[in-house]
Amino acid sequence: MLLRFCLWSLLGLVVFRPELPQVRADSATLSAAKTLVWGPGLEPNIVLPARYFFIQAVDNSGRNLTTSPGEKTFEVKITSPLEHFTRIWIQVLDRQDGSFLVRYRMYASYTDLHIQVLLVDQHVAKSPYILKGPVYHEGCDCPQLDDSVWLSHMGCPHSFPQIKNDLSQFLSVDPDRNAQEIPQRFGQRQSLCHYTIKDNKVYVKTLGEHVGFRIFMDAILLSLSRKVKIPDLEFFVNLGDWPLEKRKATQNTHPIFSWCGSNNTRDIVMPTYDLTESVLETMGRVSLDMMSVQSSTGPPWAKKNATAFWRGRDSRQERLELVKLSRSHPHVIDAAFTNFFFFKHDESLYGPLVKHVSFFDFFKYKYQINIDGTVAAYRLPYLLAGDSVVFKQESGYYEHFYNELVPWEHYIPVRADLRDLLEKIQWARDHDEEVKKIALAGQQFARQRLTGENIFCYYYQLFKEYAQLQVSEPKIREGMELVEHPTDDLFPCSCLRTQVKDEL
Repeated sequence: MLLRFCLWSLLGLVVFRPELPQVRADSATLSAAKTLVWGPGLEPNIVLPARYFFIQAVDNSGRNLTTSPGEKTFEVKITSPLEHFTRIWIQVLDRQDGSFLVRYRMYASYTDLHIQVLLVDQHVAKSPYILKGPVYHEGCDCPQLDDSVWLSHMGCPHSFPQIKNDLSQFLSVDPDRNAQEIPQRFGQRQSLCHYTIKDNKVYVKTLGEHVGFRIFMDAILLSLSRKVKIPDLEFFVNLGDWPLEKRKATQNTHPIFSWCGSNNTRDIVMPTYDLTESVLETMGRVSLDMMSVQSSTGPPWAKKNATAFWRGRDSRQERLELVKLSRSHPHVIDAAFTNFFFFKHDESLYGPLVKHVSFFDFFKYKYQINIDGTVAAYRLPYLLAGDSVVFKQESGYYEHFYNELVPWEHYIPVRADLRDLLEKIQWARDHDEEVKKIALAGQQFARQRLTGENIFCYYYQLFKEYAQLQVSEPKIREGMELVEHPTDDLFPCSCLRTQVKDEL
């Protein structure tokens, strides 16, 4: 037992809980009974890489707090009665607005979980919350065979606007024809993955030279297949930045899945590899994700620097113009390059290179500039999730959620050539309360629509609707290899799901 304990400790899988936290004096007015606790992390059937739920602090008079009572106000313990040690990492993130985001990552599956939310020595709301097992962890290969059950548990919408729009151009999809024509058309010049999902197993063949980004697509397909049975389908994924299908609707267009779309192409858009990885690796090897941002939004609105802020590399002409504009108006815009790669670095025009700034330090500024790079700037989800307002450049590129954003409601639009940027910043300075509402609306959009479960829902609905267009059976083609699930000898998982007929 001691050897196992030491091994878990080395792996970082044993949760060491500190002594009961010291609560700030003003939290004495908090009500453990009236405080609210809710969220998907309290549901046993919602399997995510990092599960999460919320705590809203409420005082004795029943009013929600709108400022932080202190980051150590609440303590969360998660245990399994049948396990001496729970291999669970827990974080309580203070959102600085009276609410807390609690996230936890399980490294094993459990028969039951008991979640205790404590205010000093009192249980909060309906704590302890008991999740009747089995409660499966992210690495457990135990798909729900009835997709309607899984969709209901996850709270997935029936579809997404972008999926409907992207698939509307295809009356049908012929896997046999695509398997022959797409490699001939794109395989020599582009980097692609040819996937077949058959009986919930993932097979792939790579085409092209630069195929390193395949790891992101492999990872989301395997993760999704461990949660729900994916329909049999066959499709091609573009591993490059730029969308590929430029043919008109009247021509023989091919269905290409890409992480970014544009007004001049017809690719089928998925969540970006960056957002996908941040979901899969939350509380893992990445630090920038939609949950971490919520506890790192900088000072309160009134104390933020009323300057427009930007950092990045020289991947677009408009970025050069932005930095020159900043050098001419340093009290309005703080924009600088951290790296030069695409253009010649003329220090007299663009100033010296500056050090990278922690993304969370961006939110010391009220105004965030989102400007395209090689394609859409993939930082937009995180900028929206912060506590600043986004000035978004008009763009021909888009991510999977852009068509749900409303200018002047979720962000402040700026012309593609940035000619009106100074004017828009001045407007923002003159209309602070309106701008604060826009920032809050953008934040709420990101918190509600770009969460982990929404990303899984989007991928599944896309695959499901695409599979329905196929006119022939997907095949495991010559040269395809099976994508194996990672092995976990230390914490194996036993899948106890019954057949579909038993669940109905």
